[in-house]
Amino acid sequence: MSPTLQLAADGAGEHRTLIVTLFSVFVAATLGITVWAGRQTKDATDFYAGGRSFTGFQNGLAISGDYMSAASFLGIAGAIALSGYDGFLYSIGFLVAWLVALLLVAEPLRNSGRYTMGDVLAFRMRQRPVRTAAGVSTIVVSIFYLLAQMVGAGALVALLLGITGEAGKNLVVVLVGIIMILYVTVGGMKGTTWVQIVKAVLLIAGTLLITVLVLSKFDWNISQLLGAAAENSGKGSAFLEPGLKYGATATSKIDFISLGVALVLGTAGLPHILIRFYTVPSAQAARKSVIWAIGIIGGFYLMTIVLGFGAAALLDQETITKSNPAGNTAAVLVAEQVGGGSGSTGGAILLAVISAVAFATILAVVAGLTLASSSSFAHDIYANVIRRGQATEKEEVASARISAVAIGAVSIGLGIFAGKLNVAGLVALAFAVAASANLPTILYSLFWRRFTTRGALWSIYGGLSVSVLLVLFSPVVSGKETSMFPGVDFHWFPLENPGLISIPLGFLLGWLGSVLSKEQPDAAKYAELEVRSLTGTGAH
Repeated sequence: MSPTLQLAADGAGEHRTLIVTLFSVFVAATLGITVWAGRQTKDATDFYAGGRSFTGFQNGLAISGDYMSAASFLGIAGAIALSGYDGFLYSIGFLVAWLVALLLVAEPLRNSGRYTMGDVLAFRMRQRPVRTAAGVSTIVVSIFYLLAQMVGAGALVALLLGITGEAGKNLVVVLVGIIMILYVTVGGMKGTTWVQIVKAVLLIAGTLLITVLVLSKFDWNISQLLGAAAENSGKGSAFLEPGLKYGATATSKIDFISLGVALVLGTAGLPHILIRFYTVPSAQAARKSVIWAIGIIGGFYLMTIVLGFGAAALLDQETITKSNPAGNTAAVLVAEQVGGGSGSTGGAILLAVISAVAFATILAVVAGLTLASSSSFAHDIYANVIRRGQATEKEEVASARISAVAIGAVSIGLGIFAGKLNVAGLVALAFAVAASANLPTILYSLFWRRFTTRGALWSIYGGLSVSVLLVLFSPVVSGKETSMFPGVDFHWFPLENPGLISIPLGFLLGWLGSVLSKEQPDAAKYAELEVRSLTGTGAH
């Protein structure tokens, strides 16, 4: 969500008490859940994996809660409202990504690890270097993703509460950071999972309500809605055809392919999604939870189409872009519009509800990310690298709580400095880094017997550094009005998303490192991993 977010401040201003009340109720309820879950957290399995006590359906809801971030809720509706068909392609990319997670990653990962991605890699590689690399990669991806959510939360709350000064906005970022640290340190995975479930139900209910209200304005006729959107957008039938955003030049077409590749392959490497597979008792439940997640997320993205085209049909393009150049407020504005318009009580209530849901979305995703990175630090780096496997469970959980505070503090600091940055780029970057560094190592570990420690290190560090380097010198950082630093231009990489280059390179480096390595892969270990990952025999 863009930091330039400007909601219908006049509507919000009149009913600020209502908005503050809704925010407070949600935060109080989720903190209550967290304290309750914290009392039930007794050992490391409870803290990292919620005691593996969640059903497939509950975990499916929680995965949906983790995945449907503010970027997808507000960003996709805005992209459709402004770019029509080309904006809708984000929805497709985010959804298709789940098939990769379902078919290649969910079940084998649940069977072969305990708490983190590092467990899978360390099973047949040299423990310390591989766990260090997995920990570094997890923390880098999580911080990119965290940054986007923190900036979004700061902007959203500041505008709803009418805070204009920098100090006020910074205070909001600090508050969000503190709430997120409390969720993780007190509730662990159990508390965080229940927060995700509550948030997923709220988000689906809120989106469904707006979808029904939008469709009722067009006699429940999708064709009529699309026609009105095309006409009102001022772009005519071109609004419903490919090419408005990504068809102008050869570079923009290649950029679109790059973005698509990153979205589709990134999900299966996102650390906060991967650790969700460990919260269920068996691989069957892991598979079931992904099927539920596909159903829930699929339904949600179908509704974002109605929100986006509804915004294009019911609001002027100028109203949308004036509120926010990237269209990130389209969903909130259309909620106000179908509730009765600016200044009406119905409009203000819906505006407050959808804004509170967006805030809930941010808090839940932020907690999941903090948990993923602190778990990886405590389990991979502290327990197995620094303490060489000699740490007790109590010490490990204590270090996870301390690292959650540290990661929270880092993201608060970065969130304050990043208040002016372009956030959409950060989210797409997190996907590209996850797909370049994490996915190749996971797939090679599970499915290629000749994969070695050197291959894993080259793949993680190579994929990580190439994707970050390409983004630093891309139009996301400099050279355009929408860049992070619009006043300067030092970009030489033409694409906004590095996925097309960095993802194949991550796979290539993993293969090259293994082929050039003198290390002999342990055939017996691979055979054991293969049986365990495919059948679940001996799984934790």
